[in-house]
Amino acid sequence: MRIVVLDGHTLNPGDLSWDELRALGECVVHDRTAPGDVVARAQDAEIVFTNKTVLDRAAIRALPKLRYIGVLATGYNVVDVRAARERNIPVTNIPTYGTRSVAQHVFALLLELTQRVGHHAGTVRDGRWSACQDFCYWDYPLIELEGLTMGIVGFGRIGQAVAKLADAFGMRVLAHDVQPPREVPSDARLVELDALFAQSDVVSLHCPLTADNEGFINARRLALMKKSAFLINTSRGPLVKEADLAAALNAGQIAGAGLDVLAVEPPRPDNPLLTAKNCYITPHIAWATRAARARLMRIAVENLRRFLDGRPVHVVN
Repeated sequence: MRIVVLDGHTLNPGDLSWDELRALGECVVHDRTAPGDVVARAQDAEIVFTNKTVLDRAAIRALPKLRYIGVLATGYNVVDVRAARERNIPVTNIPTYGTRSVAQHVFALLLELTQRVGHHAGTVRDGRWSACQDFCYWDYPLIELEGLTMGIVGFGRIGQAVAKLADAFGMRVLAHDVQPPREVPSDARLVELDALFAQSDVVSLHCPLTADNEGFINARRLALMKKSAFLINTSRGPLVKEADLAAALNAGQIAGAGLDVLAVEPPRPDNPLLTAKNCYITPHIAWATRAARARLMRIAVENLRRFLDGRPVHVVN
């Protein structure tokens, strides 16, 4: 059995092992695969793993030996699942592996916005504290989280993990979900979406991208937020109309934003958020702690094992 990994670098840049996957068959791992090389590299493969490399209808049709497609992520929009289903090829994903890592990153962004640790550490390194007449200084208002309201849009696994951390910081929690959980934690209150934006000091996005919510963070909704409020997005970039958010930040309409995702990744140099005021952007790394990536690897291997045993799991098509 031949296994091909089309783009393994982001999952395993060298600190994990492919040995468990290699134990299941002849395995070739490519760090990255250009669109024009997909068919040639996967030509003789029965098993193909992809993270962000596209497997469209044409590619799937051109791979006669293909029996299984494993997506090394939760989102599977890079695969034409309908074309795979027409050939009875299961497509699996990794539904949960980075819940705690993403929730942790939410607060890494939020604490940077409220404490400005990076800025102040940089000024100390530059010698400013050594030359200071006082025992301390700060260049921005320092904001305590206790007593503030965290608004969480999307109250699934990650949203609820964020709620637990917010509660630990002494924050009140509001939540909104188009499909609310059957049991809502006692420390959270479900509200309508516009009320959440109007009442929250921090809005954190944790919803999947759909045709109905693409660009729902727009000028109208940003205008509902407090001028002192922050927006955090570790979910999907296209949820946000980036020009509207940049305009709101530059006008002081909201206090700041912390983003781990953008509509186009890597971003174009002219993306207005790259130069917007009080906007911290990290390069889609909320998922990428070693613990989360190791978990993802284990689940991906187990998905394949279950398929080979005739008991497939996490099939999305």
